[in-house]
Amino acid sequence: MAQRKGFRWHIVVFLAPAVLVYTAIMIIPLIGTLNLSLFGRGEGGRVFVGLANFSTLFGDPRWSAAFWNALANNAWFFLVHMLVQNPVGVMLAALLSSSRLRMAAFYRTAIFIPTILSFVIVGFVWKLILSPIWGIAPNMLDAVGLKSLFAPWLGREGTALTTLALVSVWQFVGIPMMLIYAALLSIPDEVIEAAEMDGVTGWSQFWKIKLPLILPSIGIISVLTFVGNFNAFDLIYVSQGALAGPNFATDLLGTFLYRTFFGFQLQLGDPHMGATIATAMFGIILVGVCIYLFAIQTRLRRYQF
Repeated sequence: MAQRKGFRWHIVVFLAPAVLVYTAIMIIPLIGTLNLSLFGRGEGGRVFVGLANFSTLFGDPRWSAAFWNALANNAWFFLVHMLVQNPVGVMLAALLSSSRLRMAAFYRTAIFIPTILSFVIVGFVWKLILSPIWGIAPNMLDAVGLKSLFAPWLGREGTALTTLALVSVWQFVGIPMMLIYAALLSIPDEVIEAAEMDGVTGWSQFWKIKLPLILPSIGIISVLTFVGNFNAFDLIYVSQGALAGPNFATDLLGTFLYRTFFGFQLQLGDPHMGATIATAMFGIILVGVCIYLFAIQTRLRRYQF
């Protein structure tokens, strides 16, 4: 009769610190937020209202208009990152992984440096650069004969959000670049050598051989981009303030949550409605991640080694 193996206590010992920290800073606040969204203010203090706060958020015209505006802006903010940041990151990684490129390490460092900069620095500097009064953007465009294209992009409702999204792309394009670069380096040399023996080289090799093999990594980057963009707040707050001007054209769910929870200027803070918005954000992110995990990742596994 085979001897029964004892319980592996060392697994618990090594996992316990991470589980405790994650529970303290993620699980407990999440439960507290969900609980807070089910209560409201009453004459005798806090009273249980069930889903009434959600009914107000989606049914009251004042709340629903602000929520759907912020959600639509968030979707556009995410779409710009998906269509610009991630493809540019993939192309940069493909270029930097080429053995023929000189000073590749310098280029990688230069592109990644904005990622480690503070949101305050990035927002303030770009606001100065794009200023029509003292910014250098008009002179830079004038130097190449394109000054007629300059406009106060941050001051117009139609361009402010796209401009800030592109600033965010500039800051964080180094992250997908480095992740894809690492994925390209992990491709076995035997695969590359076999492709070269068949005459597949250069960009043809990238599109036909390398790109299908790094699709799982691109999928992970996409879901991280989704989660990060739907939690965006810092850049908008630094550049446009809590009111996310002009006329709430750059208002995201994060800034909408901030104004609701903490209050701003003449608007009083309402922690219960703020928690309701946070819960709605959690639901949106959860649904998006589940769609990726169950509908997309399963199809990408066929490309993994």
